Amino acid sequence: MRALLAVLLLAVSSVAAAQPDYPARAIRLVVTVPPGGAADFIARLVGGKLSESLGQPVVVENRAGASGTIAADAVAKAAPDGYTLLQNSITTHGVGPHLFASLPYDPVKDFAPVSGLALLPLIMAVNAGLPARSVAELVAYAKSNAVNFASSGNGGAPHMAAELFKSVTGAPVVHVPYKGSGPAVADLVGGRVQIMIDAAPSLIQHVRSGKLQVLGAASAQRNRLLPEVPTFAELGYPQVSVSLWYGLLAPAGTPPAVVGRLNRAVGAILAAPDVVERLQAQGAEPMPGTPEAFAAFMRDEMAKWAPVVKQAGVKAE
Repeated sequence: MRALLAVLLLAVSSVAAAQPDYPARAIRLVVTVPPGGAADFIARLVGGKLSESLGQPVVVENRAGASGTIAADAVAKAAPDGYTLLQNSITTHGVGPHLFASLPYDPVKDFAPVSGLALLPLIMAVNAGLPARSVAELVAYAKSNAVNFASSGNGGAPHMAAELFKSVTGAPVVHVPYKGSGPAVADLVGGRVQIMIDAAPSLIQHVRSGKLQVLGAASAQRNRLLPEVPTFAELGYPQVSVSLWYGLLAPAGTPPAVVGRLNRAVGAILAAPDVVERLQAQGAEPMPGTPEAFAAFMRDEMAKWAPVVKQAGVKAE
């Protein structure tokens, strides 16, 4: 018995020696979009604070393309040791799984949820020249006139939010996809398209200049940057509730102790007053929580978007 106990103690000490306290080196945070924009801002804000908390560099790596699947695939196939993380989003783990006939990874089984990071609620803006001053007037106008809605790209959250609006209200608006929010907003301001649903920071300067009018906020509460605008729920369309969201994933098989360490660090970061202030200045809200809560949130998002994508007939480009 003593001999067996000695062997077990030796084995445990050997494993401990082979697995130094996490983290012992730099961590790579893979982002699904190019530098610039809300997703990159959130990744660099949280990544910088995470580096301070863990005492190791957190290097943000932008791997854009294919609706986030390039970045997600790289992380899904990385070693499950906590040194490669993915900032995921509504694109990769909400809408995305329904856009592709097949993926090189399983969006559920191949990842270990760590935490939510931030929510960025969407708003609906129309060109100020459109003769509609409310959602009800817009729906009525669209049923008797040709009306287009712009989006930042096929299959993205702004596109799918408009498809959800279309399915709920019956307004026969026509999708015009762009390559990014910038050119879409430019054509919205110029009157070449009439409607766009996007995050407030992309639109608010033109709202304040009077070139755009906001008709509704697609969030549970009124948008912090536009508190005078009613939510779609207040207007009778509670189903139209859409936010860009961002979270943190590790590869499946990452040790629970490592996931727990990351989750606690992220939770503390998202509670810090300076981080809250910087997120809210961008129209975003912190989204902390347990790994289990984030997993449940993603399941709900994927279930929500499945029928919308099917009805709209949207496929990845």
